[in-house]
Order: sequence, then structure tokens, then C-alpha cells
Amino acid sequence: MIWKTAITIEQLNRYKDKTLMESLDIEVIEIGDDFIKATMPVDHRTVQPMGLLHGGASASLAETLGSVASLLCVPDLDTHAPVGIELNISHLHSTQSKYVIGTVTPIKIGKRLHFWNIDIKDPEGKAIAKARLTTMIIPQQKLNVAMSE
Repeated sequence: MIWKTAITIEQLNRYKDKTLMESLDIEVIEIGDDFIKATMPVDHRTVQPMGLLHGGASASLAETLGSVASLLCVPDLDTHAPVGIELNISHLHSTQSKYVIGTVTPIKIGKRLHFWNIDIKDPEGKAIAKARLTTMIIPQQKLNVAMSE
């Protein structure tokens, strides 16, 4: 298991209050030894004018999954936290399904950088998007200063 922080699905989903996760109704549905899965609806919050899933919504799901995974891999959350520094996403197919499922898996977990693969599929398993997120682990003090400025 790669996770340094033990957490339940219910606890993870409680963190979404007053965040983009809440706005887009992103919900964690499964935590495995080396993956996390979450769903996001394809509805008025996440579609573009033609009724198709918006690429920005897919990117938000990907960044959320990678960031959550990185957070769970940080050994000491009192002193360090992950921040996203690069997101690359390819939109493979459009969808009008009722929801999509994102799955994050590690590419490499280092001391300062984490690299994540995120696959987004429709309920039938059709690939909708593929993303890669890089997160940097920074001291909490730097994060607190940046957030207060």
C-alpha cells in the first residue's frame, strides 16, 4: 500500500465542503492499495453549451484525484503538503453519459515530486480523457504564507 495516511472514503468525501469538489459533486467511491476512484456527474455544472462534458471539468476531476492521492502519500501532513505544479490532459472522446469515473494511479512517488496517471472513463468503460499530474511537496510554512498573501 502506498498511502501514508489511513482514511476512509467517508472521511475523504467530508473534505469537499466549500470546495470545487462540492461544486462539481466529485465523490470518492473507492480506495485501493495504489489507486483512488471518484465519480463526477455530467450535468449542468460540468457540460459545455452543446451538452457534452466540458474539458475543464475533466481537468478538475483529474487534478482533484491526483492532489488527493498525493496528500495521502505525504508522511507528515503537519509539516508538508502537496501542491499541483503541472497538469497535462488529453481529451479522447466526448460523452453525454450521466457521470464519469476517474481513477488515479502512481507513476512515481518521490520525496519532493509525485507523478500521477489519471484515466477518466464513462460508465461503459470508454476512455474519455487521460491526464498526468505532477505535485510538489512543500513545507506547510510556505503554503501558509502563500495562502495569507
